[in-house]
Amino acid sequence: MPELPEVETIRQQLLKEIVGKKIKELTINDSQIINLPPEKFQALLTGVKIKDIRRRAKLLIFDFDNDYSLIVHLKLTGRFIYFKNNQKIKDKAHLIFIFQDKTKLLYQDVRKFGYLKLVPTNLAQDIIKAHNFGPEVLDKDFTLERFEKVIRQKPKAKIKPLLMDQSILAGIGNVYSQEACFRAGINPQRTVKSLSKEDVKRLYQALKKVVVLALKKRGSSVDTYLDIYGKRGDFEPLLKVYGRENKPCFNCGAKIKRIKMNGRSTYFCPKCQK
Repeated sequence: MPELPEVETIRQQLLKEIVGKKIKELTINDSQIINLPPEKFQALLTGVKIKDIRRRAKLLIFDFDNDYSLIVHLKLTGRFIYFKNNQKIKDKAHLIFIFQDKTKLLYQDVRKFGYLKLVPTNLAQDIIKAHNFGPEVLDKDFTLERFEKVIRQKPKAKIKPLLMDQSILAGIGNVYSQEACFRAGINPQRTVKSLSKEDVKRLYQALKKVVVLALKKRGSSVDTYLDIYGKRGDFEPLLKVYGRENKPCFNCGAKIKRIKMNGRSTYFCPKCQK
């Protein structure tokens, strides 16, 4: 599933390419992923201008000049692909946005777990607040003190699943939670109450560092993720533990171990991570 670095990469690229553009035409090839009848969905978006594109956790929010917003969750396989006016569309798409300048934006979702909800902008804010998301790692007010305060709320929780809890931290998922644990030298199975203040500080610093670097590298294409230009992210070669079962640890040479935590594969170095 695309996590914070991937979704933020998409947002930044979309800001550059489509904000300020007017939707000339909208083709809907699969109505299962939208929340309104196709005719109403098209009527509300045809002829409107994109004012802004925001992100909260793993959600993208498109704001239009008719006081409607489109809330998008990519889930496992959803993605946007941008086509310039001289490019022909060869891939199948569930939705195709065609802009007045003849550029196009496709939404594709092989497994169709993602969704696009078109709602009045004031209602969109209520929907986002109802998710009860935790703080954003990239926000200026995401301080060490705030991080420690939110994780200490669940002293018995294990570290790695806790980092994935969207009410604790917004946007962190399976990949970056375990990468942060490795960089902090913390076993993902440890509980919050077992962490010293120094452990918390290392985890905080590792989490910020890995998210910032992954964003700089346009995310990790460990599954189906592509950016809006159809390119893979560049962070995958920099992954230290994820997907590296039985391979040597980059720090000590011990074999990386894989276990299941909350039904998800979790990788760590049994020697480096205590």
